[in-house]
Amino acid sequence: DLYCKLLNTAVKEEKGELQEQPGFDTQIDCDIDAFIPDTYIPNESQKLDVYKRISSIENEEDYSEMQDELIDRFGEPPAPVLGLIRTSLLRAYSAQHNIYEIGRKGDRLLLYIDDLDMQEISAIAAGFPGRVTVSAAGKPHIAVRIMPQDKMLDLLEKVLLLMNTANKQKDS
Repeated sequence: DLYCKLLNTAVKEEKGELQEQPGFDTQIDCDIDAFIPDTYIPNESQKLDVYKRISSIENEEDYSEMQDELIDRFGEPPAPVLGLIRTSLLRAYSAQHNIYEIGRKGDRLLLYIDDLDMQEISAIAAGFPGRVTVSAAGKPHIAVRIMPQDKMLDLLEKVLLLMNTANKQKDS
């Protein structure tokens, strides 16, 4: 895994695409179907290679290339594989917002972040009226109440999009 990340970094540096990345990987601890079934990739060494490649997804381009490669090599990916590559992309986006852990407790999606940003929190609260709470004590986090119709990855993606929007407004 380390070799793959170093190689990926070297290639991006040569292409001039290297951006400053956080010094951590966001941990996601939620019930998400995100795995490669034996029926999709039966060969264990190929499966391990694909897991490593998926873990290095950092942006939408990497995500699309991974999807295309999987389709070319193994056919249309089943839902758990699509969940895995989407989770990897959302982990990368979460790390860009300094979210070091994502979890679920009861009916709450929890985003653990060391430096709470009021503009980001306001944007999330506006996008999910009456569903957002913030705790700065202990382990600071933003909590978003999960509704019965919510799908975990869709909810997380919407939260991250709202955070992006807040950051773009700050920068302009």
